[in-house]
Amino acid sequence: METDNTINDYFIERLSEHNLHDVEKLHTAVYGKVPPAGFFFKKYDTSFTQVKYIGFIAYNTNRVAIAYYGVIPCFIKVHDTIVLAAQSADTMTHPQFRFKGLFVELSNITFQLCRDTGINLLFGFPNQNSLPGAINKLGWQMTGQMDCFVIATGGLVWDKVFSKLAFLRGLFSAYQKSCLKKYLLPKQGMANSVLEDGFSGVYRDSHYLNYKSYTDNHIIKIGNSLLWIKVGRELLIGDILVRQIDFDNVIYQLKLLCRRLGVAGIQFHTSTGTSLHNLFSARFEAVPSFAVLFQKFKGDVPIDKIKFTSADIDTF
Repeated sequence: METDNTINDYFIERLSEHNLHDVEKLHTAVYGKVPPAGFFFKKYDTSFTQVKYIGFIAYNTNRVAIAYYGVIPCFIKVHDTIVLAAQSADTMTHPQFRFKGLFVELSNITFQLCRDTGINLLFGFPNQNSLPGAINKLGWQMTGQMDCFVIATGGLVWDKVFSKLAFLRGLFSAYQKSCLKKYLLPKQGMANSVLEDGFSGVYRDSHYLNYKSYTDNHIIKIGNSLLWIKVGRELLIGDILVRQIDFDNVIYQLKLLCRRLGVAGIQFHTSTGTSLHNLFSARFEAVPSFAVLFQKFKGDVPIDKIKFTSADIDTF
């Protein structure tokens, strides 16, 4: 599918395996850093859903990518029903082509492509700058807001020191892997805790979890509890399988691990009303984080009953 807007000096093409490299180039132009090799190819290969490459790239007349919007198909489990959905993912506009309405145009044609390919609903977690436009210009419905819990570990942020020199980064990465080794389990991801609470949520079957390996995340075991984590300058918890009686010890042990890893903080995001939200909010301050937005294209899914954790965000 191609849209001709040559009167405005640009044209639009649907995302495909043949032009994904242009998304990588645009990412570099927008953010000033090159994404890991093959990252976007893995991220947008959602063939496990039978639907993939749901997005559009805008090009100038020299065929340089100037804007992009794409969504990631997945499934939502609603009681015993599996619903084809998608998550709003990457939005990028080249600095020289902003404020030309490209984001709105690409969004609207992507929404139509969602309808055409059988996607029932779309969900997203915009930042505060994008939120007003998403609601007022594109008709997104806001059902709530996730909360973020930030836990200080009292450790030194070694990454700030070791990241300055390439050979030190390699040594530090090897050291972190050795620290994690005794905690790691040879599995990818975990089932969705919000489903255990009786809510609707992202359906994390083996196909989804295998797909989710496009980012560097891990399952660790502390006592009898499992944690899905991602280690960066902070340790981000994606989801947890934990009994209430074990929770305090798990957090204590996790803080000790973070000190050895050289990360100064732990973060976890979750929707309100979940059991994990209740455990965290009884002990730590809940800080409003991501707004939860939906586009409904088909069916009557009760979107207010769909809950999320950090692991459901495309950057995890």
